[in-house]
Amino acid sequence: MGMTTLRIKKILFPLLFTAFLMPLLCSTAFASEGGVFTPRLWVWLFAQLHLYFAAFILSVPVFVLILELTGVIRKDKRFDRVAREFLAISVVTHIVTVILGVIFAAVVFSLYSNLSGYMYKAFSPTVKLYAAIIIIDIALLYLYYLLWSRLGSGRGKLLHLGIGLLLNLSGIAIMFIANAWTTFMMAPTGVDASGVVVDLWQAINNPLWHPMNLHRFVANIAFGGAIVAAYAAYRFLSAAREEERARYDWMGYIAAVVSILALLPLPFAGYWLTSEIYSYSQQMGITLMGGVFGWMFIAQAAVIGTLFLGANYYLWCGFERAKGGAVYRPYVKYIAIVLALCFLVWFTPHTPHLSSLELKEIGGRFHPLLAPLGLMPAKNIAVNIMILATFVSFLLFRRAVRSSSVSWAAIGKTIQAGILSAAVLNIIFLGVYYGYFADSVYKITSSIPQVLTTLFALISCSVIEFFIYRGGESVEHKWGGASERSQYALIVLAVSFTWLMGLMGFIRSAIRQHWHVYTVVRDVSADAFTPTISYAAKVVSIITLIFLAIIIVIFRISHLRRAGEDR
Repeated sequence: MGMTTLRIKKILFPLLFTAFLMPLLCSTAFASEGGVFTPRLWVWLFAQLHLYFAAFILSVPVFVLILELTGVIRKDKRFDRVAREFLAISVVTHIVTVILGVIFAAVVFSLYSNLSGYMYKAFSPTVKLYAAIIIIDIALLYLYYLLWSRLGSGRGKLLHLGIGLLLNLSGIAIMFIANAWTTFMMAPTGVDASGVVVDLWQAINNPLWHPMNLHRFVANIAFGGAIVAAYAAYRFLSAAREEERARYDWMGYIAAVVSILALLPLPFAGYWLTSEIYSYSQQMGITLMGGVFGWMFIAQAAVIGTLFLGANYYLWCGFERAKGGAVYRPYVKYIAIVLALCFLVWFTPHTPHLSSLELKEIGGRFHPLLAPLGLMPAKNIAVNIMILATFVSFLLFRRAVRSSSVSWAAIGKTIQAGILSAAVLNIIFLGVYYGYFADSVYKITSSIPQVLTTLFALISCSVIEFFIYRGGESVEHKWGGASERSQYALIVLAVSFTWLMGLMGFIRSAIRQHWHVYTVVRDVSADAFTPTISYAAKVVSIITLIFLAIIIVIFRISHLRRAGEDR
């Protein structure tokens, strides 16, 4: 009885924190604009919370399946155990996601009945399909989890992998359907002059649907990996035994690698979505990048810089686990300098909102020296080089724990260095020449060869790396030997991803301005105005805190369940 009481108390405190302290914070933060809880705020709150949890439960099965398959191919039970623990967290989170989804639907239908009625009438077949797939998804999830031990080998394992594949396909289908509704509100197609949807497939397959599908799929994996890595960090920091620390150090490493690998192509997916928004509506594009949301993108740049720096810092801390890691530490300062310079370029605004005194101080609307760095050609150069620098950190991280058995390893590494150097020079040349000296029509199109250059460098160097270290042995290293600083870096990644998702979700929705469905269904409520930047930041921050508080409770429940299974 005493142990049960202690467990209840450990769970009760975070619940009380969420139930009582968060509304108090919300009241303080939101009272400045239109009352404490307006209809828009209720929808915003539950939509964002539901999106956080939906992103998590849709992403975790993706790398759970990858880990399980890796364990089968490599005959390594560690991958299987970690995959199952990842999935256990997702099982608990599913319940919260469903509850939040029901609340969100009830709030939207009660507070915005006109919009809800219009969307339901337009997308009724997909709504029914969406509900059916959710039921199938939940059934597959529990089958996948409960049959893990029973289908642990032979043909049973293949059947279990098949269930995992179906689970992932159902999750992707759910995301695709929801994305169709979201993107239709931004880029409505298939409608007649009165706004009635006359072609359902055209409404679904609008110009933003595919970019949004790719962007959210990649972002969800990065986000889910970061949250699970934070769970592993939490378990690592609270572990009392060396065996536990080793286990969760390795678990955090796996989740962090998944998150970082998904982070690398994420800017490309975001750029594609942004360019399609601009192509559909120049007004939305200008509002997005050069209007009232300009300062929000400065905040976005700061958070993205934090993500890249945090990811690199975690990789650099990994050198501490292996004896061979000391060889690569001198390279850290050079990579850090490159990242810092690129971050400063990425962070520099072109036309910030300035007071008359500030305009007088710099002598005009544009800063004479820094203004060119605020243009997209400079930022494209910066983000591509940041991706390549992070990739170099990842290569060094892997080499610290692996040894090569091939005679041409030195030649292969020289070729890799040549490819990366040539890629950086080509990216700079394309950005500078076509961005500042060639005709303006090439400014946007020059980003495509930059992306292709980066992708070529990533893929070619990865292939060479694979063959250099294929069949090599692991260098002596100690799991559990990572510093606590590295675990805090994982927590920073999770918090940064969460806040960034909330910020970009707000921007994407707010560029519609006073339209529910852009140019089709107008918002005539009292909330039909663009909130201030400070208010939006407060809302996103509070929702982030609520999400993290609930996640802490889920972590605690998963911890107690795991302890019960171990006994």
